[in-house]
Amino acid sequence: MLYFLLIVAGFVGGIFGGMGMGGGTFLIPILAIFFGFQQKICQELNLISFLIMAIISLIIHHKNGYICTKNLIPIVFFGILFSILGAFLASFVSNELLKISFGIFLCVLAVVEFVKVIKK
Repeated sequence: MLYFLLIVAGFVGGIFGGMGMGGGTFLIPILAIFFGFQQKICQELNLISFLIMAIISLIIHHKNGYICTKNLIPIVFFGILFSILGAFLASFVSNELLKISFGIFLCVLAVVEFVKVIKK
């Protein structure tokens, strides 16, 4: 039963990721709150699933002609650089601080999205 629920969580996270919202906004809280995983493990699992979703999305967007290669090199370079830096810094942060900061991030994201809807 546990594996089935984890598959459902991954499926729903993938749906959110495919819609552009980001599967981690769903997957990380579900894994932490309902399955009791440590925050760092949740974020690691999210990054692994994100890589798979990103590769599939890249293939689909390339096939549809939506890839602009003009600024690709600097974006990829700095994305990799700051991902490594962020992973390095996260190794020094406690799980509790990661939970709190991720919760604050989700609250800010919710307010920003709410304001966007109100402005329309």
